[in-house]
Amino acid sequence: MTDAPLPYAEEGAGPAVVLLAEPGEGIGYLAGLAHSVASEDFRVVRIEAGEPHEVLARLDEIGVADAWIGGHGAGGSLARIVARDHHDRVNGIILLGVEDATGLPEPEGIPVLVIQGADDAVTPPANGDALKAAAPGLVSVVTIDGAGHGFPATHIGETAWAIEDYLDWD
Repeated sequence: MTDAPLPYAEEGAGPAVVLLAEPGEGIGYLAGLAHSVASEDFRVVRIEAGEPHEVLARLDEIGVADAWIGGHGAGGSLARIVARDHHDRVNGIILLGVEDATGLPEPEGIPVLVIQGADDAVTPPANGDALKAAAPGLVSVVTIDGAGHGFPATHIGETAWAIEDYLDWD
């Protein structure tokens, strides 16, 4: 456990969307995506990946009682753990690329949006497709053509649109 609080940034107003950065990347590379989603009437909180209890402590500190929680790569795996262990605080999960998380059960009844880069060699599209096959009624997949692993920063428009379009029904 660390004593230093996790770095974070927030912008916008409306339903909360929490994005957990890929470990070691910092939160800056998600700024463009966060700004785009926040401009569509969402409160977007970017948090550096940490332990689940650290993420929840940060959310408590800034007054986020419940949210759509997601992340990029390993940040998405952390989001899945937070959702599994604290499903009462999670409205849904947004996975920006899916790590192979064999053995990580999905939280029961919580919807999942997977956004994946068609050319992502780190979190390949097959991982998201497998997740959808395992829970077809809960998992939706959007694949961004021509996008590699860094798509949340390189394909901001397509990524933001997928999030905004999906959350419009919520």
